[in-house]
Amino acid sequence: MKIYIGADHRGIKLEQEIITYLESQKIPIIKSSIKNEEDDDYPDFAFDVANKVAQDKDSLGILICGNGIGISIAANKVKNIRCARVTSEEDTYHAKTHNGANIISFGGISFEEAKKLINIFISTNKVSEERHLRRINKIIAYEKEVYK
Repeated sequence: MKIYIGADHRGIKLEQEIITYLESQKIPIIKSSIKNEEDDDYPDFAFDVANKVAQDKDSLGILICGNGIGISIAANKVKNIRCARVTSEEDTYHAKTHNGANIISFGGISFEEAKKLINIFISTNKVSEERHLRRINKIIAYEKEVYK
């Protein structure tokens, strides 16, 4: 499993702390190829990471912006992406087990809190319950324009 990560100018410090941590855990991590600038735009990082996760089915993604909302909205415009803005351990667990999230986003949290959320995201199994799979399959059908 690989993790793709991206952050706008408001998340650069946290992004670097996360990269250092994940590398210390021997988890392959790939930083967005979009260059950070003083006034960069979060959709650029969202689209870059989301497209990479969508193409690499066994990967996950982490996105960081000022509050995690805008970057998650942008990421969810990419087909086959389910990005959840998470603010708690429970959010993170349910994002993965109920909603099939393959990317999480956040902003304005400490490194210690981010580390907790990331560990849950990485270690939690994918969706397996039929009722949750049924709901995710409806989202996938809608993306493919075959939802009835």
